[in-house]
Amino acid sequence: QVQLVESGGGLVQAGGSLRLSCTASGNIVSISVMGWYRQAPGKQRELVATVTAGSSTNYADSVKGRFTISRDNSAKNTMYLQMNSLKPDDTAVYYCNAYLSTDWRALQYYWGQGTQVTVSS
Repeated sequence: QVQLVESGGGLVQAGGSLRLSCTASGNIVSISVMGWYRQAPGKQRELVATVTAGSSTNYADSVKGRFTISRDNSAKNTMYLQMNSLKPDDTAVYYCNAYLSTDWRALQYYWGQGTQVTVSS
């Protein structure tokens, strides 16, 4: 079984910083893309940032210049999201996502349970 476990969420004042972590574990052969998504109350889940196995990154316009995604491609299969200059609009549940293979044949998407980020004004 594959598990994605997020950590690092919490409450922070506007202008502050948080660092999220996501670790993938289980019978994983390879991970293609990892990403962070978020869902605010009453809104659809949206992309925050993604990082490929080759460390190519992609960001939502709303977080460019403030958030940095990175990935540890060692056996730990860990991804990070450094969030700076946080705004109240960044308040959401942040979900870890991974596109990975467990059998060298097919890739599937897996999701973590989410971690709450709350930014107070």
